[in-house]
Amino acid sequence: MRRQIELILNGRAVSLEAEETDSLLDALRGPLGVSGARFGCGMAQCGSCAVLVDGEEKAACALEIAAAAGKAVLTSEGLGTPERPHPLQAAFLELQAGQCGYCLSGILVGAKALLDRNPDPSRGEIAQALDWHLCRCGVHNRILEAVALAARRMREGASA
Repeated sequence: MRRQIELILNGRAVSLEAEETDSLLDALRGPLGVSGARFGCGMAQCGSCAVLVDGEEKAACALEIAAAAGKAVLTSEGLGTPERPHPLQAAFLELQAGQCGYCLSGILVGAKALLDRNPDPSRGEIAQALDWHLCRCGVHNRILEAVALAARRMREGASA
């Protein structure tokens, strides 16, 4: 059934008409016009489509848009700007913690969820939090180092 869905996308109130069973990912990449979350497996197993919904990491490919109604949805586009990147974005760039970049938007929001609940994670905790994110480029060590660097900078008061 089609209905009007309202949510907060990257800090801005938005509204769209959609089938209640449409995936959040389809709504994001279609009528809402944000492309950071990507289609990977379509089964919530790769992390390419990860977003935060009311602060919790979710697979947008497997979440019906109706489940996001009235909630705050954060995609990688909502983390920072080119002029003022989020510390995670800055650390990933500095350490070149990406190669093709297909998985990075999901990893970035997953890392943000981790740092929001644990500002001083161990390397093992970072690896565990990002475990479901698949990266085929083999930059896992740099990803872990970038999250740890961002966490340290955020604890030290670097602006977010």
